Amino acid sequence: MAEARLEDNGSGLTPAGEGWFVVNVRDAQWLTTEDGEQQPTGSECYFESGKAEFPQLGFRIHVLPPGQSNGLYHGENKQEDFLVLSGECLLLVSGEERELRAWDFVHCPPWTEHIFVGAGDDPCAILMAGARGNDWAVRYPVSELAARHGASAADETSDPDKARVRRVRAVPARKSVGLGATAMVVAVSGPRRSKTCVFGAQELR
Repeated sequence: MAEARLEDNGSGLTPAGEGWFVVNVRDAQWLTTEDGEQQPTGSECYFESGKAEFPQLGFRIHVLPPGQSNGLYHGENKQEDFLVLSGECLLLVSGEERELRAWDFVHCPPWTEHIFVGAGDDPCAILMAGARGNDWAVRYPVSELAARHGASAADETSDPDKARVRRVRAVPARKSVGLGATAMVVAVSGPRRSKTCVFGAQELR
């Protein structure tokens, strides 16, 4: 297998074709939610591209400001797993609410209904991984719990478009990144706002 060439699409480096590659989070593509009538859902670091999608495993880092969810409450027919890297968030899962903090791990078997909502005073970073396949399916139920956080579909559906799932656009969401022995800081910004996420024990300036 040959190494994939990386190209800068204006919001970070993405693979220009199939193959193995290495990219640092500070250089990778970051996407942020587009302003509009839909609820903002933070920013995401994607490691794939339209030219080279990962067919078996979705893998990304999602940064959620307090009060923002990473989408709508849903369940998928594939396994998903999550690791909180920094900050605090709420996990809405199977009709329950759990408080999470850095290094909490969440395992969701197929069809586990869930969503994350940023909490605390600072942004929360979550590593997200999910199995994929040609038979992938999703269900968005109506949830009173999720609705209290603005994260429920208005009507039950299996169509992401009808559920009005977040829109993202490729914009330069990264403002600055610093690396150190015990921490990594990712500052992401959107229109009229900026936020800093700290990975590890201390923030670097």
